[in-house]
Amino acid sequence: MNLFTRQCMRILKTTNQICINNSKTIGYKSAVSLENLYPGSSLKLFTANFVPEDSSAKFNGYIPIEKLNITYSRSSGPGGQHVNTVNTKVDLRFNVENATWLSTEIKDKLLEQHKNKINREGFLIIKSDLTRSQQLNLADALEKLRTLIRKTLEEPPQMTQETEEIIRKRQLKAARERIFVKRIRSQIKQNRIGVPVDF
Repeated sequence: MNLFTRQCMRILKTTNQICINNSKTIGYKSAVSLENLYPGSSLKLFTANFVPEDSSAKFNGYIPIEKLNITYSRSSGPGGQHVNTVNTKVDLRFNVENATWLSTEIKDKLLEQHKNKINREGFLIIKSDLTRSQQLNLADALEKLRTLIRKTLEEPPQMTQETEEIIRKRQLKAARERIFVKRIRSQIKQNRIGVPVDF
């Protein structure tokens, strides 16, 4: 069990609670229920009247789950018989070109930067089997998707003139060293050739 899983389980054990629903009956609420993982949200992990923090932002972190294709399967790896009985692995996919909740700029950059994760039908595929919990794996897959989208919005760092000059000098030095090594190697080979002897 890795550090992330241990910390999640420690937090979730402290938030484990018994809830009373509207019919006044007592029921058990799991420590990894959606209400504990996402307090204040609905059970579908999104709110119907979502208001973004910054309306001018290109991406505010909101992902409409109803527009994603989410499937669950048996996870591989260690875990005993629990692996063969519970579908905890999450396979999250959506069609990038038809995603109306993303801007054209983000879609173009996703198609360009993540060609290996997009299949022939145009679906971006994200998988997660980090934990033995289906809901934690779903949260991890959604966070991976948010990270991919946010990376497309990052501007590439601008190179200063000093940095360009340092890189040019390093390349020049490497080229000189390569030529020097080639000359030494050539001289060694020339020395191996024996002097022709006339009898």
